[in-house]
Amino acid sequence: MGDVLSEDEIDEQLPDGWSREGDEIVRTYEFDDYLRGVNFAQMVGEIAEAQFHHPELIIRYKEVEIRLTSHEEGGITDDDIEMAELIETERNA
Repeated sequence: MGDVLSEDEIDEQLPDGWSREGDEIVRTYEFDDYLRGVNFAQMVGEIAEAQFHHPELIIRYKEVEIRLTSHEEGGITDDDIEMAELIETERNA
């Protein structure tokens, strides 16, 4: 686990498309249909297991919302930024 990042560190490191909401970083991905979103959520789950860092996933009809925070540390850490970057890499692969 890492230290909670400062406001400036979060702003500098936050991947494109992600935003900050309180002690979480958040992104909503849109899909053409429900099953594509479910498949994406499964892929995120596999990354989360490998990283042992588990986001909140909200699956809707044509979108998946991902929320990352480090509960143990009480805010956003490098682990959250790294997880967001891994998700972006896999999404764009």
